This record gives sequence, structure tokens and C-alpha cells, in this order.
Amino acid sequence: MGLEHKLVQKMGQSLLMTPQLQQAIKLLQLGRLEYQEAIQRELLENPVLEEMREEQEPRGLPAAPDQDGPAPTVLAGPLSAPETDEPSANPTSSEPRADWDDYSESFTDYQGSASAKGNSAFDDRQPPEVVSTQNESLEQHLLNQVRFHDFSPTDAWIAQNIVGNLNRDGFLECSLEEIAHACRCDLEDVTMVADTLRFFDPVGCCTANLKESLLTQLEARGLANGIESKIICEHLEKLEKRKYDAIAKAEGVTREDISRAIATIRSLEPRPGRPFSDETVRYIVPDAYVQKVGDDFVVTLNEDGVPRLQINPMYSSMLKENRAPNSENKAYLTERLRAASWLIKSIQQRQQTIYRVTESIVKFQRAFFEQGVSHLKPLVLKDIADDIGMHESTVSRVTTEKYVHTPQGLFELKFFFTSGIKTGAGDISSSSVKDFIKNIISAEAPQSPISDQQIVDLLKAKSIDIARRTVAKYRETLGIPSSSQRKQIL
Repeated sequence: MGLEHKLVQKMGQSLLMTPQLQQAIKLLQLGRLEYQEAIQRELLENPVLEEMREEQEPRGLPAAPDQDGPAPTVLAGPLSAPETDEPSANPTSSEPRADWDDYSESFTDYQGSASAKGNSAFDDRQPPEVVSTQNESLEQHLLNQVRFHDFSPTDAWIAQNIVGNLNRDGFLECSLEEIAHACRCDLEDVTMVADTLRFFDPVGCCTANLKESLLTQLEARGLANGIESKIICEHLEKLEKRKYDAIAKAEGVTREDISRAIATIRSLEPRPGRPFSDETVRYIVPDAYVQKVGDDFVVTLNEDGVPRLQINPMYSSMLKENRAPNSENKAYLTERLRAASWLIKSIQQRQQTIYRVTESIVKFQRAFFEQGVSHLKPLVLKDIADDIGMHESTVSRVTTEKYVHTPQGLFELKFFFTSGIKTGAGDISSSSVKDFIKNIISAEAPQSPISDQQIVDLLKAKSIDIARRTVAKYRETLGIPSSSQRKQIL
């Protein structure tokens, strides 16, 4: 049987990822900061888009949607492109002639703000959580002290090389021999400068490791020959494992002496460069607020800091009245107007989707919003997707890096999706079990911490039957050490 080439024509349906659909999906999964940056970038690149001025913004607050009224026009299911007069994605189709009147009329709906329903202002909103940092770096702080110290030019050059080789915690990342080789000087000179630098503020920097840093801090307090220094020099491993009796026996002192020494050691800074960490500032700003009004929980979107977009009326009227200078400019304005229209639609769609997902989460997790984490129920993406008529992938994109401010605190939307554990009283969320474990440990006596097996027994009293290894896994997830490591001496 011979092989041959021939043309076969057939009809079929397929989903095409148009650039507009890709843009809508991208906007949906962006976090708040990336979302703001994307809008600012579009404002710079698209001359047809402009930010609505304050005097142009509509007065009054949009009312909360009536559950008995008609449903808002939002995306249901996977993201799809809104209906436009754009040409077909089929490459063989011809380009239809644009109707400028239809274009102009289609933009009328988007002259307003791109905000979604549920947006209102509350005077009692909490400010965004901000993780602040120092403006001056550790290197700058130390070099300023070097300039005012009576170093010789050679010693100042050595000091600059030492400071330049510190890590973010303030420890040296190379040996003194390497610095001596780089500076082409004697090791004794480098050692002398390093001994001086380790007493600069913050004390304990410019040392090789944690042990040297702690000993330097004790020496600065006049405790170089105290029991604290002996514990760090000879019993640091026992101290990490909380073998306090062994330390007391080895040093021939009482348990009370060890207790006082450990209290002093705990007051030291294990990472002397930490106050000058140059980490990037991270802002956690909620995308939505959930507040209790009467007996109901009201969801409102956070529009603060997000530009409110509109189509520039000059370009819209220019196309409507066919006043474009030439066909090339006309085609460019048409493409920019189409892109602006799609962007505003995508923004509206994104905000509406966040609102609906948050509203559905409130419905499923009402007990959490009223009573806290211990009443969190098992929830999966499919539950929300089925409730609001969207695809699970869309819900997953919406809940990624989106935060909501609630009466119980600030949470990522993904926090509300947890697995379930079967109990005698029904399924319970794994997050609730973790909260029980955290509360049990926080209420324990420091001198007699509760073991994992005791936690298992206490949970059984609440009809929560889980294995000891599960308790250990949840405890480690919470960052809580074992009972032997939590034990404190008198």
C-alpha cells in the first residue's frame, strides 16, 4: 500500500487562547502589587487609557447586591472573551470593515470606573500590615564608625575589607588569612583590626561564627570569665539540647546558677547584623474586607491605590467622527481602543470574580468568621467552584496571593481551603486541629511541657482521634519544638 498526500477538509470546535483571554487570565492570578504595576504599565503604553480624576468619580457608594435580584454580569466557568466585532481567529477569514459608530457606542459602558460591585468605605478599616526595615545597611553603619576611629590608613583599608566580607548576619564569610592576602599585609595586623571591629556597634559583628559573637557580647558586658562564657565555650551542644542538669553537674554549680546564666545568654543577639538587614519591604494589603454588619457579614473590595481607568473621550470621538489623520493612525487608534476596552473588561471581571469567591468563602466558613480558627470547616476548591459556577482553575487563580481582612485577622484566601479529618462528631478541618495543638502547648507549664502522646489523649477527649506522628507533623508545621526542647528550668 503506497503513501500519498491529499487535502482533507473537516469541521471541528477548539478553544483558542487569544491574547485578550491570556491577558484576562494573567490579571486574575496576579497579586495586588503585581496587579497595580501591570495597570501602571498599561497606562504608560496605551495613550487611549487614562486615569479617572477625582472630580470625575461617581458620587455615592454602590449598594450591596440584592440576593433576590438579578445576578450581576460576571464570568461563569472558564474565562472567555467578551463578544466584540473582532475578526475570527481563523487565518483564512477576511478582515471585516470596522464600524466606527459601533466602536464608539461600545465604549460608552466603559467610560466609568473599572471598579466592581461591593466597593464601599468603612472608617474602621485596619491599615495594611507592613514589614519595615532599617534604611541604613550594616556595612554603612560600620564604615561610618571606621571613619571616626583613629585607624592608620593601612588599618582603615583592612577594616574596609573586613566589613566588605560580612554576610547579612554580621559574620565573616572568609578567613583572616584571606583578608591578609588580599590586603597584602601581616596576619597580626588583620587580627588586631578584627579584634577592634568586633566591639563596634552592633557588638559581636566581624566575628567568624556564633560562638565568637556570643563571647564578644559577654566580654563587652564584663562577663568574660563568668559561668555564661564557660557554658558557651564548653557546653553549647548541651545548651541546645537543654541538658541543664548535665551542665550544672559538669560545672559544679546549682540549678539556679545555670538558670540565671541561661537567662543572660538568651538576652544576647545570635545574629548581630539582623537589625540592619536590607531585606526588601513587603506590603501585605488586603484585596477585600469582610466586616460584620448586624447579623450578616459584608464583603467589600479594596480599591485603594488602584488606578480607576477610563477611555480618553478625545480618541473615542475622533474615531466616531472619522477624524483620524490617515489610515495608519486610524488603524493604530482602533487597535489601542480595542486593547483598552479589553483591559477594562478584564479588570471588572477580575474584581467581580474576587468578590464572588470571597462571598462564597464567607458562606461556607461563617462559623470561622464568628468564632475563630477552631471552627474552620474542611473546604476544597470544587466546593467554591460549584457554588459560584466557575471552574476550579479559575478559583485557584483567584485565591493565589489574594488577602482578606476579617474580624479574626488578615488571611490569604487559600487559608480557608483545608483538608478534613474524620472525628466522632463529624469532619473537622486540619487547621482547626493545628489550632487546638497550638492552644494546648501555649497553656502548658514551662517546667513540665506536654508530650505528643499527651496531646493525642487530650484531642481524643474532644473526639479527635489522630495518631501521635500526625501530632508531631502538625507541631513541626507550626514551628513548635519537641517537649524536651521546650522544657525550661526554674
